[in-house]
Amino acid sequence: MKPADIALALLVALIWGLGFVFTRYALTEMSPTVLNLLRFAITALPCLVLPRPKLALPVWIGISLLLVWQYLTQSWGISQGVPAGLTAVIVQSQALFTIAFAAVLLNERPTKAQLAGICVAACGLLLICLTVGYDFTVLAFAVTMTAPIAFALSNLLLRRAQGVPMLDLFAWISVASLPPLAVAALVTDGGPAIWRELTHLSPGVMAAMLSLSIGSTTVGYWIWGRLLHAYSAAQVVPFALLVPFIGAGASSLVFGEIFGPLRLAGMLIVVVGLAIMLVFGRAKPELPETA
Repeated sequence: MKPADIALALLVALIWGLGFVFTRYALTEMSPTVLNLLRFAITALPCLVLPRPKLALPVWIGISLLLVWQYLTQSWGISQGVPAGLTAVIVQSQALFTIAFAAVLLNERPTKAQLAGICVAACGLLLICLTVGYDFTVLAFAVTMTAPIAFALSNLLLRRAQGVPMLDLFAWISVASLPPLAVAALVTDGGPAIWRELTHLSPGVMAAMLSLSIGSTTVGYWIWGRLLHAYSAAQVVPFALLVPFIGAGASSLVFGEIFGPLRLAGMLIVVVGLAIMLVFGRAKPELPETA
């Protein structure tokens, strides 16, 4: 890869890793539903000037609903005490579920390296499970674990969008995500609470929201799509392995998150398993998590 493109890949990993920190910070003033409603509303703005991509309506709606579930569950988990750094590792385990679902639903036989990576990552997740109950509940962990599952299923649907410009795609996916997010916000928060939250945001949280919407989603996916068009997945995707390290490190510095030996070992083992799958598994291109 060209040095400039390596720098861009590192920038995306940094943006996505810090996204988990910005999410936790924004949740100090907003509920998970309102946060994501605002995030997708900002991300949808480019659709005013971008054409709707040629994508089958069921695929378009399906990806939108899965992304809504992914972002709502990971945000809710963070709001319930799941550390942002740990959430970054859990969400990145989508690679494990993507390969597993592709094998079951699409009859794609995983390689030996992918199977080895799945086993290693699963052992890491098991170690993390053993730490549940100390600083967050079993329910919070279980709900957060559905985020990478939804992400993996959206990866399979995104295969049908090959050749579609990423900027166009995610702008219009965001449009389709707004109705279910609005309903969820009205049901869980209510109209007055939504208005109060949106009109009393501090400058810091507004900056965090702009970073999540414009940086993590719009700019991040645009750069990532550009790199995947210019280089093979084997050259680009491994940079996504930096996301959980950046997310965990930044969360530790900003919020003082401390990971005990067992949880830290589990997080590292998950990342090692992902590395085996992505670097040696020869997997087909897939899109990693944004915060």
